[in-house]
This record gives sequence, C-alpha cells and structure tokens, in this order.
Amino acid sequence: MFKWKKLGRIFNPADIAKKSWMQEYAQAPSVIIFENYIRIYFSSRALPDEKGMYVSRLGFIDVKRNNLFGVINICESPVLSLGRLGTFDEFGTYPASVIKTENDIRVYYAGWTRCESVPFNAAIGLAISNDNGNTFERFAEGPVLSFTPDEPFVLGSPKIRRFNGTWYLWYSAGRTWISNNGNPQPVYKIRMAYSSDGIRWIRVGKNLLENVLEENECQASPDVFYYEKKYHMWFSYRYNLNFRDKNRGYRIGYAFSEDLINWTRDDDKAGIDLSESGWDSESISYPFVFELDGKVLMLHQGNEIGRFGFGLAELESKIN
Repeated sequence: MFKWKKLGRIFNPADIAKKSWMQEYAQAPSVIIFENYIRIYFSSRALPDEKGMYVSRLGFIDVKRNNLFGVINICESPVLSLGRLGTFDEFGTYPASVIKTENDIRVYYAGWTRCESVPFNAAIGLAISNDNGNTFERFAEGPVLSFTPDEPFVLGSPKIRRFNGTWYLWYSAGRTWISNNGNPQPVYKIRMAYSSDGIRWIRVGKNLLENVLEENECQASPDVFYYEKKYHMWFSYRYNLNFRDKNRGYRIGYAFSEDLINWTRDDDKAGIDLSESGWDSESISYPFVFELDGKVLMLHQGNEIGRFGFGLAELESKIN
C-alpha cells in the first residue's frame, strides 16, 4: 500500500484579491516544471449568472521550485479565450492537462456546450502556446477528440502523457444519462487513445477499469505515472447520484499496468483519502502526479470538486 503525506493546501481563490473570472474554484491542477519555478494550471469560475450557470476558464499560478507553497505570480487574465458562438467550448474550458514538448506547450481540455434536454455536453480540444505557456491559441475551432457511435457524448477529464515517443490521452467518455428528478446525471468511464503526433488519435475502444461501487459508478481524471518499471494510475471515482453527500462523493483510486491497456484496479493501495476536517474532508479528486527533485508529489483538489482550491501530498512509501 502506498502512503501519501498531505502537506497542505497550496491555493484557494478565495484568499486572493478578486478577479472577475476567478471568483470561485481552482480545479484540475496540472504542472509544467521550469528551472526556478513551477507553473500550476487550473480552471476557475466567475460567479454564476442570473440562471445559476457557470463558465470555466483556464489560468495558472507560479510557485517557487524549492517551496511549492510560495506563490510568486498569479496570471491576470485567462490564458485561453472561450470559443466562438456555437463552438464546442463556448461555455467553458475544464478540466485541462498541460504538457511541454520540444517546441511548445500544449493544453488538452474539455470544452463545454450547454444543452436543452441535459445540462451539458463536452468534447476534448487542443490549444498551443508559443510564449512559454503565458497564452494559448486553439489548434482548431473544433475538438481533436469528439463523439463516435461508441462514445456518444461527454468526453472529458483529459490527461496527456508521452511515453517512448508516443502520445497517450486518457479521458472519460459518457455512456448514458440517468434521470434524477429533472436533473439528469451522466455515467462516464475511463478510456484511452494514442497518437504519433498528439493530433490524430487512435482509440483503444474499451473501458479500462472495472466498477467497484455500482454499475453506474463515475470515473474521471486518470493520471498515469511511470515509475519503477511500471505504469501507475491514480484517478477519481464516485457514486452517480447524490455525490455531494460525503459518503458518496469523489475519492482517489489506483490501478497499475505493464502495457497501458490492461489495468488491475486496487483502490486499497491508493494511499490517500479524506482528511478528518477542513477543505478536503468531504471530497478528494483530480490527482496530478509528478516527480520533482527526487520526490514524487501529487496535486489534488478538495471539497465540492475544487471549490476551495487544491493541495499537495508527497509519496512517503516506495512504489513497487
């Protein structure tokens, strides 16, 4: 069993001078490592409109490399604009996953569309930065991963990695909607695609993880980390309905694989759970695992799916 030591919360948007687009939430943290600092990207929200609807935008903070709790910069504006009228990302860019290549920095993100019979739909887009990650421009106005007969709606939670020259994109795909007293809820499972260029994708075409809670268990944000000659996945999972209840909300699970396609799930080894009190005592989700200066670290969000920010944990036990 792995053991993560929680080090505390790094960032809460409520603690800063209010920006109109960053009033609440700091969701789905994702990291780019620079020489003297670490840049943490996340999605934030303005206050809801008169109909109670939110819009998510992508931003970042910079923290000291030798002290990840030392915030040295907060971006002034969103790094990616919302999509144009009628496009797949007109109403939000969340969640997002960043990766640095030899020539640029890329962000893969879920673009949100509002719907009539269900609350939303989502597909996965790509944007590219040529100014060291300060701003991003869309690769195209359409998504790079969209709906198919086998994956008919709600493609989200993208996590991007490169192993041995191949691009891998883990994501969630919707399978059905469940009626819930006029508030339909999607059922989504973790899937994967791979690519030679990060643009044209080949889908594996199957759910990667078995269910443990129920048939309609929701699975999201699968982050894969290669260490000690094995692939390790930390991911989020929850019950489908009433997930805002502490006992039914998001937890972080764990699986391992030797070939990236066939996974063995063993949540008892995840090594991280709710705190007894505080900002992550009711929900914990959207892990991002990375290695920094000899340490294995995890960023994660807390209660209400990141409404009160994200924190840091350090792996104390050796991965084997």
